[in-house]
Amino acid sequence: MNAMKTEQTRRTGPIRQVRRAALAAGVGAVLVGGVLLFVPDRSGGPAAPSPEARALAAVGAGAPAALPDLAALVRDREARVRDHPDDDGAWAVLGAAYVERGTGLGDPADYGKAEHALRRSLAVRPEDAGAAGGPGAGAASGADGKAKGAAPGGNPGALAGLGALANARHDYAAAKRWGESLRARRPAEWTAYPVLITAYRGLGDYTAAGKALTKLKDLRSDTPVLTRAAEVYRDRGWREDAEAKATEAVARAASPAEKTQALGTLGELAGQRGEHTEALGRYDAALAVTRDHAPALAGRARALAALGRTDEASRAYQSALSKQPNPEYALELGELYDSMGLDGDARTQYATLRARTGAAQRRGGVNEELVLARFEADHGDPQAAVLRMKSEWREGRRSMAVADALGWALYRAGQEREALPYAKKASEQGVRSALFAYHRGEIERSLGMAGAARRHIEEALRTDPHFSPLLVPRALDALDDLGEPAGGGPAQMDATAPPEAPTRVRKPGAPKASPSPSPKASASASASSGT
Repeated sequence: MNAMKTEQTRRTGPIRQVRRAALAAGVGAVLVGGVLLFVPDRSGGPAAPSPEARALAAVGAGAPAALPDLAALVRDREARVRDHPDDDGAWAVLGAAYVERGTGLGDPADYGKAEHALRRSLAVRPEDAGAAGGPGAGAASGADGKAKGAAPGGNPGALAGLGALANARHDYAAAKRWGESLRARRPAEWTAYPVLITAYRGLGDYTAAGKALTKLKDLRSDTPVLTRAAEVYRDRGWREDAEAKATEAVARAASPAEKTQALGTLGELAGQRGEHTEALGRYDAALAVTRDHAPALAGRARALAALGRTDEASRAYQSALSKQPNPEYALELGELYDSMGLDGDARTQYATLRARTGAAQRRGGVNEELVLARFEADHGDPQAAVLRMKSEWREGRRSMAVADALGWALYRAGQEREALPYAKKASEQGVRSALFAYHRGEIERSLGMAGAARRHIEEALRTDPHFSPLLVPRALDALDDLGEPAGGGPAQMDATAPPEAPTRVRKPGAPKASPSPSPKASASASASSGT
């Protein structure tokens, strides 16, 4: 974070003095990530940086840091602010480290600590502080507009940290405000743009995310930027470009944590293409670099499930959850158990999901509405899912994932006509998602749009023939029900509007779903009709 630069500037004088003393004593001095390391000349080279130095360098570069290194950095900065409570830079670095650690461990309690530290930093040095240090303080400026003899004004480290915290809580509107505030004050400050890219993607403003990426690439070209570029390109449906950027990120990774993240991105891209053997190899490579990396373990579990190695997948999910209790992992494991006929184990995972989302919301202010809606739509109360997602939509969170979840919840609640526009929005913005295509196809099937339904369900299975252990058998049943295309040519096959009196297509003997099924009735209908 930019707070690291502030700390370095403040301590330049003492560091120079210590360096001179060290050299006079025959000891080398190396500045790594803002931390001075002392190296005896006889070592033949610089010593390895300390764990806190590695984490500080990562945090300062916007890169992932290893969890043990983050723990060391947190201890170091906690000690610093105890002794120097007016050190705004140390407070900002501490807040950023809490955000990173909370995300890595899945512990929302760290987010409350992060907010306290970052707001303390702003209290010491407000965002509108002048270059001389006080709010609005004036100072003589040079031709470049920067104050002479003083650090730049404001507190960019705290602003960027608060934006990252808001993104971690899935409060993308707040993250957008923090990021845009920083960008308005310092357009050339690179730390604003990673915050904005994540926020815009969460809000569904993919054009703005692309523009923020372009500006970020003008300012930096390292591995974290390449990884973000891969994510933005994936959103646009640019699969080859996303693959190329992620591959370059692996090659240019400057730390094990960076390499692990980039390999995980390659695994995710391969899985979304339905190339699960390749995805498994990428995740295994990531785990060879960073053992017990939770996202890689969860990705490995998805790949194993797709390859039919369900027992191994179950163990991988359990391992991922032990490292990072992510509610999404619990949902995926529950659905894997459902597909295996292990109803009791599935119910246990769904109960765990409810408990963890509730804890995350209470302890850390994390918005888990999306994963809760996905759960409720298929395994609980679809109408509750509708209410959750409509609230998200009204609040401006209109990503492809939210559009898909809202459309599917409406369908599951018996509101197929209202569901279809959201399903279209999810599947037509760029990313090629087998799940989105399947959901759209089932909604169209319920409206009697046989040609469009067949096309989108087939698209789902072409994109990834194993996209869900629970839903793929239902997709195959749906195609059987639809049968071969009717005669009459493309006009009938490609119908884009439902007939005036739609008739739900269902398997022989399956009950017709009521317009507003209860949670129990909805689950029963799902099991019997394959929808």
